[in-house]
Amino acid sequence: MQDWLSMTACDLGRGIGMGQIDPVELTETYLAAIDAHPHLERIYARVTHDRARAEALAAQERAKLGLRRSLLDGVPISWKDLFDTAGTATEAGSALLKGRVPEMDAVVVRNATAMGTVCLGKTHMSELAFSGLGLNPVTGTPPCVDDEDSVSGGSSSGAAASVAWGLAACGIGSDTGGSVRIPSAWNNLVGLKTTAGRVSLEGTVPLCLRFDTVGPLARSVEDAAHMLALLEGSSPPDLRGASLKGRRFANLQNVARDDLREAPRNAFDDAVERLREAGAEIVPLEVPELEDAMALSGILYTTEAYGLWRDVIEANPDAMYPEILERFRAGRNATGADYIAAWSKLKACRAAWDAATAGFDAVLAPTAPIMAPNLDRLMKDHEYYVTENLLALRNTRIGNLMGLAALTLPTGTPGCGLMMMGYPGSEEALLRLGSAAEAALA
Repeated sequence: MQDWLSMTACDLGRGIGMGQIDPVELTETYLAAIDAHPHLERIYARVTHDRARAEALAAQERAKLGLRRSLLDGVPISWKDLFDTAGTATEAGSALLKGRVPEMDAVVVRNATAMGTVCLGKTHMSELAFSGLGLNPVTGTPPCVDDEDSVSGGSSSGAAASVAWGLAACGIGSDTGGSVRIPSAWNNLVGLKTTAGRVSLEGTVPLCLRFDTVGPLARSVEDAAHMLALLEGSSPPDLRGASLKGRRFANLQNVARDDLREAPRNAFDDAVERLREAGAEIVPLEVPELEDAMALSGILYTTEAYGLWRDVIEANPDAMYPEILERFRAGRNATGADYIAAWSKLKACRAAWDAATAGFDAVLAPTAPIMAPNLDRLMKDHEYYVTENLLALRNTRIGNLMGLAALTLPTGTPGCGLMMMGYPGSEEALLRLGSAAEAALA
């Protein structure tokens, strides 16, 4: 049964379908692992034992009757603590929301539950999702799977840790500037950033509504594909026969390779070479307008974030971690005219990006230019915190600013990811590419 803790979600689902795995025994195995784990309180904000057992029992009955609702019916997963769960606190990693108990599940929770997934609980996250590091002295800082003295990446920090440490078969997180992809990369997982507007945000605590997205952190591309289908109530894409032969990828040269540290650079370059050996054509690409877009990200993110949270924050600012409070307050001086002008400029940058990348199947870049930073140093060194936080999110933010679907894959070098950025709404095609790339990188 301990082997179940490292199996992919889809393999667990197939085991249930063949009668080799009992959903109740599977859920109890996960709950026992969670309860006994030395980092339990750093990874899970709340464990929903009763809900998990009830859902597992229902999945067991459906399996016996041959009425399973999906491949993942009976598979235990975790939810980032910004997805509303009926009767269970949803606090978004912040003391500002302490004791907030929703009456209804978020739409994505409701969808996934209707298709048979088992809710193990709510995972820790960066405060109000506004950091790429995963450091949260207020509620809990999950450890990186390769180095427990380092942060796990944010803001979906506990989502990644729950999967990487064998405490969930899949984790559901959100990505506003890289919050699914950074923790996935640093914990050797597959992470899918969906196109803004594709997956429902109803019942999800917001950060920046125009950039917020929902996506899975998983052990395989297949798992990510099936979880996407469950989140939105659709059918998963067919990944069979996926190949890199004849596929054309752009290797992004500007922005994404700036200040790129040695380990991520070597891991990315090696991964690109393996894609080439598998039949892909790799073409260097620069998009000058990307520089302008990156310069706009400060006003676009902080203005909306502060606008959404100003009243709550200023009513009790001392309840916040100072670094996060400072980041929110960076948006308080922009005018409405500044914000509108920035969005107008970003739309022009997006048009330039679309034109430059039109002949490619996807654009490649290192998921993060840095490795997971040391937790203790982040707590003690303000300049280090600021530098590492901005660098952590730099590459992933490209996908959010350009409005893209994006996927991160493990390169085989611990803590280093390969990011593939596709067109808006191209998740199915991107997942097929990712499946082929996953095989080449294995």
